[in-house]
Amino acid sequence: MYFTVTIKRTICADLDRAFKAPMLCDVTLVHTGFVIMPRIIGVSDDEDWGKPGGSKRIYAAQSITQKGGFVSTDHVLERIENTRWKIRIDQFQSWMLGFYQFEGCWETDETSPGFVEIRYSYDLFAKGVILYPFQWAFAKLFWKQYMKKVFSNVEELIINKTPYLYA
Repeated sequence: MYFTVTIKRTICADLDRAFKAPMLCDVTLVHTGFVIMPRIIGVSDDEDWGKPGGSKRIYAAQSITQKGGFVSTDHVLERIENTRWKIRIDQFQSWMLGFYQFEGCWETDETSPGFVEIRYSYDLFAKGVILYPFQWAFAKLFWKQYMKKVFSNVEELIINKTPYLYA
């Protein structure tokens, strides 16, 4: 089973920057921590990040839910220039309420010059019918708020024209 969470906003930005910033900027500036989600402190094995088939290992600070260190792996599933990124997050190193994989999508559409509509969504894949109420609450309540924080961080990177780390 899976849960889908989506947020959508239109921002004043250059289409190319709105498309590239969330995936090609420093992830430690994007995932800065939120309640039980630890902040990301680094990555490794990221030589091919930003290209379909590319991946990177993610490292997080210690938190109440994470021991710190290596926490998951991100994979680029699709990159359609100035249109859509699809990524998969898996190999979780701590128990995640029965969630075993997240698939994210960042879609950009220039609605008029200088304005970009962004549709940011995640499918959260889970096992265990018994945990369904907790999984639903995590996805629909907590994860949606977390995504809003991430979106705000990405918007700041776009506005500030933060340099990319990847091509």
